[in-house]
Amino acid sequence: MLSLSAHKFYGPKGTGALYIKKGVRIENLIHGGGQERRRRAGTENIAGIVGLGKAIEMATADIPGYSAKIRLMRDRLIKGMLEKIPHSRLNGHPEKRLPGNVNVSFEFIEGESMLLWLDDAGIYASTGSACTSGSLEPSHVLLATGLPVEISHGSLRLTLGEVNSEEDVDFVLEILPKVVIKLREMSPLYQVKGKEGGCNV
Repeated sequence: MLSLSAHKFYGPKGTGALYIKKGVRIENLIHGGGQERRRRAGTENIAGIVGLGKAIEMATADIPGYSAKIRLMRDRLIKGMLEKIPHSRLNGHPEKRLPGNVNVSFEFIEGESMLLWLDDAGIYASTGSACTSGSLEPSHVLLATGLPVEISHGSLRLTLGEVNSEEDVDFVLEILPKVVIKLREMSPLYQVKGKEGGCNV
């Protein structure tokens, strides 16, 4: 089976698709009428379905070109963050990752605090998946990679897409280091350990 959410490729929110291989049996989600092959009763969202179809058609028109453009911005953003901000590390493989995915951890600060400062500057980021928003627990994915809990708490996820530009990358690289410096100035742990030095990973 394969599930798709339209907003992940610039389609209408609240619309998705489910592919089920022939022969796979599933329980009905909503029992009732015969729509959707008796798997889910209810009136289909035609406008949403058409919007999803058009969005995926546009999103797959030039995947190699799109990926190359986004990958260049991603790599420049990651390189700039690691160079400008001491005690930072990239989470995940430097190349074997989605073109627009950036996930970096900063020691001695909390990711939630970073989000507030960045949001105020017009930079929208997260500390994990939307599924875990509202939770103060560190990402179970980062913990599974062996990242210590205290460093996982300082993780930041940025996602680049079609609407982003090189100017956006420059803006993040201008604002983010200032935010990290301000937060570390308020961190007693950084005052004790952070100034001892260290290298980025």
